[in-house]
Amino acid sequence: MKLLVDTSVWSLALRRKSTARLTPEEQKLKAKLVQAIQDGRVAMLGLLRQEILSGIKEKAQFDKVKAALDPYLDEPINTADHEYAARVYNECRNQGVEAGTVDILICAVALRRGWEVLSGDGGLNRCLAITQKFQEKQKRTSPTGEIKARRTSRKGKRNF
Repeated sequence: MKLLVDTSVWSLALRRKSTARLTPEEQKLKAKLVQAIQDGRVAMLGLLRQEILSGIKEKAQFDKVKAALDPYLDEPINTADHEYAARVYNECRNQGVEAGTVDILICAVALRRGWEVLSGDGGLNRCLAITQKFQEKQKRTSPTGEIKARRTSRKGKRNF
């Protein structure tokens, strides 16, 4: 199963200078990332790549992090992913959990594809828990058990 790794974990692995300064929980996250890399299970999204690289002031550090991410191709994201993410955002908000656009998209894409998420971000993890419950509720109420944001006819016109 693929593993979608959040910026919080990539930052631990690629931007922190010393493992000695990591908490035990951060060390576990980093170890899970290393294992997923070795197993070839890591998935990447373009928005995550951008978030990871943003804010790096020194060109040498930027180039080093970019080179470490280069082996991971960005997974395609489609309209249905964005529409499902909007539904996830609304559900999280209804549950009193605020999350950013990238975190919501991570949850939506991972759950639609059956991927795991690795994150040290409490907000993202709360959103993920709500999203998993939302997905189960959707499966129970959908006749096919599938998560679909909309249907399209053979001619490419939307059926609403």
